[in-house]
Amino acid sequence: MNGRSNGKPSFLAKYLGASLLTLALPIAAAQAQDTAAQGTVITGARMLDVLTGKMIDNPAIFVDADGRITGIADARTVKWGGNVTHIDLGDKTLLPGLIDMHVHLDSPADIGGYRGLEFTDSFWGMTAVGNARAMLDAGFTTVRNVGSDNRNDIGLKQAIDSGYAVGPRIVPAGYAIGATGGHCDSTFLPPSLEKPQEGIADSNDGLRYEVRRQRKYGAEVIKVCATGGVFSRNTEPGQQQLSEGELRVIAEEAHQWGLRVAAHAHGAEGIKAAIKAGVDTIEHVSLVDDEGIKLAAARVRPVWFSMDIFNTEYTQAEGAKNGVLEDNLRKDREVAQIQRDNFRKAHKAGVKMVFGSDAGVMPHGQIGGQFKTMIDYGMTPLEAIQAATRNGAQALGREKDVGAIAVGRLADIIAVDGDPLANVRELETVDAVVKGGKRVR
Repeated sequence: MNGRSNGKPSFLAKYLGASLLTLALPIAAAQAQDTAAQGTVITGARMLDVLTGKMIDNPAIFVDADGRITGIADARTVKWGGNVTHIDLGDKTLLPGLIDMHVHLDSPADIGGYRGLEFTDSFWGMTAVGNARAMLDAGFTTVRNVGSDNRNDIGLKQAIDSGYAVGPRIVPAGYAIGATGGHCDSTFLPPSLEKPQEGIADSNDGLRYEVRRQRKYGAEVIKVCATGGVFSRNTEPGQQQLSEGELRVIAEEAHQWGLRVAAHAHGAEGIKAAIKAGVDTIEHVSLVDDEGIKLAAARVRPVWFSMDIFNTEYTQAEGAKNGVLEDNLRKDREVAQIQRDNFRKAHKAGVKMVFGSDAGVMPHGQIGGQFKTMIDYGMTPLEAIQAATRNGAQALGREKDVGAIAVGRLADIIAVDGDPLANVRELETVDAVVKGGKRVR
């Protein structure tokens, strides 16, 4: 459709009937092009190409009826007919929709500790709808939900995909997998009040079954707890809770089914065991040691660190009021600065990094503030943005769909004032969101 003859651009032909005319012009198109297509064109003052790191002036992004980008051209040199829907984002900078690799949509940040017992079981799924919308409004068009009760993340994904709710694209995990008494188990109630917890197993066969069961009922990623946690009871973050062999069983089973694995791992030994076992992303990574960083940087099968280094200010300021127990706040204080220092070390060592906020520990709509913290601890603005776009798509295995404004990918686009490469805090207040070529109002 964009063939050239004798060095001059050819005119685009019209499809007959209801067929969609697509446009695939280079950014630097020097001649005006006429289109008579039915579709959408999105324009703005400039666009960040996260694959090259270059800022492109006056983009015109053409989108087909399926919400995929068919071409990108210079808006000053192309024309489009009245039958093309025009989304004009004005004097804004366009970026790919952002990707958060670690969220809990059914976890309101202002309800902690035993306060959760005030609410009925279905309450949490209801709150997930508003939290998903808050993340979409914040510019996150794709999120990976790493563990939820009652498969709330899977149900919400189905509701969004079917048009019953508004929110980002969700990569759900269903129930997280872990050991009895570990971080993924129910640890707040006495034995007389507990019931069997799905996802919990204590043998290789049991863990393999839990992988298969989560996939059977809609999980698209497997979440496993390799160490203790900050906000669970009777666990310590540094405590390893699954062996390397057990983690390998989970990773091999998941990979056999075409799923990737995310391992909650604060402690150094659990982190190294997860890396050696073939886990795809390591979550939190708070207490990683030099050996763990070297293992991650050198592993042939890519492993990604997802480090939530922004939420401590919220949890320390608001946690007690929200009902979080002092023991949990103590653990939060102890790991916070160590985690941030290790973020700097891992990035400097060349470890692959993605954006993961642990939204739900803090309010979902505020997570854009993490970009500045990532820069404070060693990243450039471009690297921080790439962590939440290009890198996230690679870690998900979904480079054909999300993570960049590029031909063939879904038209998930956000708009901000100014230049986020000069001031990354522009991403804290997203001005417009387009998902699949349609503006979110």
